[in-house]
Formats: sequence, structure tokens, C-alpha cells
Amino acid sequence: MEKEKAPLPTVDFPGFTIPSYSEWKEEAITSLKGAPFEKKLLTKTYEGITLQPLYTAENAAAFTEKSNIPGGESYLRGTSAAGYSAKTWLIAQKGDTADPQKAHDMLREGLSKGVSAICFNPNCCPKLSNLQDIHLLLDGIDVLNFPFQVFCGAESTSTLALLAAYAKEQGVDSAAFYGVIGADPLGTLALQGTNCNSMASYYDQMANNLRFTALNMPLIKTIFIQSSVYHEGGANAIQELAAMFATAVSYLDALTERGLSVDSIAGSMVFSFSLGANFFMEIAKLRAARLLWSKIIAAYGGNEDSAKLDARAATSRFTTTVYDPYVNILRSATQAFSGIVGGVDALTVEPFDTALRHSDEQSRRIARNIQMMLENEFNLTTPIDPAGGSWFVETLTGQVIEATWEKLQQIEEDGGILQVLHNGTLQAEINATLQERFKKLSTRADHAVGSNMYANVEERGERREDRKTADACRGDHWSSTNCVCDHRSSANVGESETVTPISPHRWTEQFEALRIKTEAHTAKTGKNIEVFLANMGPLSQHKARADFSAGFMEVGGFTVLRNDGFADVAAAAWAAVASQAQATIICSTDDTYPEIVPELSRAIKAEAPQMLVILAGAPAPEFKNSYLEAGVDDFIHVKADCLSVLRKIQLAGGNDNE
Repeated sequence: MEKEKAPLPTVDFPGFTIPSYSEWKEEAITSLKGAPFEKKLLTKTYEGITLQPLYTAENAAAFTEKSNIPGGESYLRGTSAAGYSAKTWLIAQKGDTADPQKAHDMLREGLSKGVSAICFNPNCCPKLSNLQDIHLLLDGIDVLNFPFQVFCGAESTSTLALLAAYAKEQGVDSAAFYGVIGADPLGTLALQGTNCNSMASYYDQMANNLRFTALNMPLIKTIFIQSSVYHEGGANAIQELAAMFATAVSYLDALTERGLSVDSIAGSMVFSFSLGANFFMEIAKLRAARLLWSKIIAAYGGNEDSAKLDARAATSRFTTTVYDPYVNILRSATQAFSGIVGGVDALTVEPFDTALRHSDEQSRRIARNIQMMLENEFNLTTPIDPAGGSWFVETLTGQVIEATWEKLQQIEEDGGILQVLHNGTLQAEINATLQERFKKLSTRADHAVGSNMYANVEERGERREDRKTADACRGDHWSSTNCVCDHRSSANVGESETVTPISPHRWTEQFEALRIKTEAHTAKTGKNIEVFLANMGPLSQHKARADFSAGFMEVGGFTVLRNDGFADVAAAAWAAVASQAQATIICSTDDTYPEIVPELSRAIKAEAPQMLVILAGAPAPEFKNSYLEAGVDDFIHVKADCLSVLRKIQLAGGNDNE
């Protein structure tokens, strides 16, 4: 008989007391040695939320009451009490080819190697025009044992009709089809700036599709609301959520007016979120979305099932980079992780080379394996709402809920999503966020590894060949090349809508354009843009700023001419001029600059007036004017506008028209 184990002894720490927040703050202020607490330890997000350095139970008290339990009434912690342990998320993936046969091969490849949903874009990847195309795409695919996840753009009528005809030809019961084959005409309008038909005609189609599927494909959902248009336009999480739910509200209003019940409409809705780079914000966004949707459905009088948000997600295209593209694998992994922790029902991981070219077998395999590793090796099917109870996450979730609800109400007061798109106010707000993102990247307040930090100067950017089709095939995403106005669409009914489009961007596109210009200059002239380091004094005196300057310049793809340092100004000036570089950077210490900089700058300008002279380090205010008067053209330091400085050097090299 096994001996009964003794109970574990009680463990306490009598020598330690739990400090209050004010006590902790006092210690933190002391450790900052005079630096302002708010400036150093508080962080403001693009959503306007100020992140604290420390969270306590008191911070989260106002929000944890809303959390309830997983599967509880608010659904904030998940729509199922069992989480992924009962049903794991769907692994979605779609090829990016316009050829139906190649799309079929990619689909079969994915489904045989871990993908668990049938995904394609019928408007372009491939473009499905007739039954022959459907046969090329789906023959040999087990259409009854895999759910569909298909985004159709502005309308899904033609795709539903083709699939119904295909099922009849194959002797398959279309009532067994399940998943989503959906449209989002408002989202398509926001992206493209125009639709073929009036919104009223699209709403009529949506109503007819709901009635058709209720009779013929009852397990198919037909409304697929996308956030990618807003996310890729630069929107923050609040703008993204508010736009999506304002869209959902418009559909609820329009379709109830056409005689459909709230529950049938809501039951046919699927939401696809883009997963950005702010790990905890993305978790909070998904958790907040579930509560917000349950709140909206409650206001419309819907039932409990209707209040359960069907949340799909895809990793961000906005954060993918052309240079150092393998870093995109790491970005995708963390974004996928945030989506799973946030509780998505299906997930698409974009191939790492999506900004470069059409995906290949390797990049698609890596994308699939990221999800399969998270599921099988990291056991993320086990914890249920693993972020729940975190004082930080609960507080952040609550803040996202409150800010989104306020923004949603503002949109409704302004006439709804269609009206604010016509007014251009939403586009202007999103563009303001985009410009803020660009500015922070330009000044390197935000870091994009391989692009504005730690660039590989030996790398040459791969040209993006014929990206139209690939850009249109974005998992559940789409682009301005989406073909919604073709012969398969219904006849034009009423006047088409026209708004200012929200164009897709990538956060590093400006730095990539800079690198491409540098490469074009090299190809044209046979010589790269060069920057000479005027390192003054011994290694210990100039090394820190020389290393910083080299990294700064390599972001532009420039060649940095290094040396071991100069003992005197005359030797440094001679070497700088002899280098025939486009710019010289003076590297030393603040203490030596007043003596060195004016003399060295004047000496360089006297022999090479076209050469830019740049000083490494922010100048002391009392010396700045004297440096400028001596010929210093600019200063580089941790707060400098990296993009502007590099552009100035390109212009000095005659690289303004390539």
C-alpha cells in the first residue's frame, strides 16, 4: 500500500511586505535619477491608450467583472467553456495564382499537409467564371469534409450559384456544405472607392443569398466582414473594430428592413481580423470584439447563439517587409500566437515572401507549420483564455471596449459607415494614423528589423514581378485589383457608390523605396552611394558614434568607408575629400567637437563644397549655430529623422530621378 503523502508545508515570506503602487512609484522615480517618470515609463499607443509600467488588481477591477468565465454571457473570454480543447481553430491557407489548375494543386497540397479549410478567392485566385473552372479547382477535393472559407468581394451570389450547380452535377447534397462563402460590399467599397451597383442592390443580393442558403446550404454563412482594408490602410485597433462593427450594424439594419430576422442575419456573419505587431493589443482587440458583438446583438434582441462572434484572423500584410524577408517568419509567428491567445476560430498565416512574389511551396509550408507547431508542439489547445486574469490584459481589453464603443457611437451619430465613407472622415482619420506610423518609423521611434534598423547592406531587394494577382489574393483579404465588376455580377441596379478609397500600404514601404533608389543608382553609375567616416582620435573616442553612424547609413544601402581614426583635422579632411564620397560624418565626443568640428567642416567644404558634412550626435545648443556656420549640413542621433537624412544624401549623389 502506497504511503500517504504528507501535505505540503505552508510557505510565506514574513520578511517581505507587499508594497503599494505609490511606494513602487517612489522607488522607480529614484532609480530614474531625475528623468521624468511619465516620459520614461508611460507609453502611448496609436489607439490613444496610455500603457502603464505596472498594473495592479485595482486597475483591472472595473473590467474583470465583465470577463465572467469562458463561454459566459459576455463571451469576452471565449464563446466556448472548453476553448480549443473541444474544437481547435481552423488552419486556413490559399494559393495566390490566377490559374484554376495551379490553385487546385495548391489547395490539395495544403489540405493534405495540415490545412483544414477550403480557401480561394473566386474573383481572381483563380477567377471562377464557369462550371469548368469550378471543376478544375475542386475535382478531387473532399468538399463535404472540409469547411469553406471563401471571401467573394462585394457579392457572393455568383459563387454560391456555381457551387450549387457543381454540387448538382456531382450528385452531392449542397446542404452538406459548411463554412463561409461571403461578401462584404461596404468593405470592398472602402478599398476600391467604387462598386458596380448601389448599396441597396447589394443589400437585396445579400437578403436573397440568406434566403437561398437557408433552403439549399443551411450551414453556409454569406456575410464575411473584413478588417484588412482598414488595417492595411494604417488604422489602429479602435478604428479597425469600430469600422467592422459599424459595417455589421449597417447590414443588420438593411437586412431586417428586407424582412429577415436578427438571428438569421447575425448567424450568417463572420468577421475576419488582421493581426498587427502589438502583441497584447491584438489579444485585447479580439477579446473586446466578442463582448462588443454580444452587446450589439443584445441591443437588437438577438439570441445567445447570435451573440457568439465567429472570429477569423490573418497575420498582417502591413508589417511584412521586402528586405530581410525571413524576419517576416518571426513576425507571423508572434502575430499568430496573439490570435490564438485571443481566441480566433480560424487563422491564416501569410507566407513570409508575400511582399516579394507569388508564394512557393517552401513559403506556404513554413506558414502552415507555424500554426501546426503552435497547436502540436506548444500545446496552445490546452489553456482556455490564457490571458484572462492578467491585470494588464484585462485593463487593456476594457479600455479597447470603451474606446471602440465610443467610436462606434460616433460613426452611427454621423449617419453610419456608408455616410462617413462618403464624407471622407473615416479615411482621413485612418490616414492620420498611417502618417503617424510612418513618422515614428522614419525617426526610428518604431523599429522594423532589417529595414530601418540592423539593415543588411549586402542584400539586394528582389523586384516585385507582376504582383497584381498575388496582391489580390490575401487569404481573407483583397486589394484594389479585386474583380467584382465583371460579367458574372448582377446587372447594375441604381447608381453605383463612389468614395475616397483606403489604399493598402506596408509600414516599411518608404524605406524600401529608398533602398531601391540606391540600387538603381548603383546599376546606372556602376558605383554605390558612399559615406566617409571622419573618425577623430583613438578608437575609444570615436567607436560608439562610428558604429551608430554606420548602422544609420546602411539603412539606405549606402557603402560606409571606415577607418581607424585620425590624429589631426588636416589628415581627416584630406582623406574625406580624397574619398569622393557623397557625405562625410564626423565621429568623436561632445567634449572634442567644439575644437574639431568647425575647422574640419570648413576644410572639407573648401575643397569639396558639394560634399555633405554630417555630425554624429545631437549638438549642444550653445555650439549648434557655430557648427552650422562652419558648414555642417545635418546631425544624426537617436531622435534624428533617418529617412529624411538618407534622402538628402541620395540627392547629393545625384539620385533624384531614378
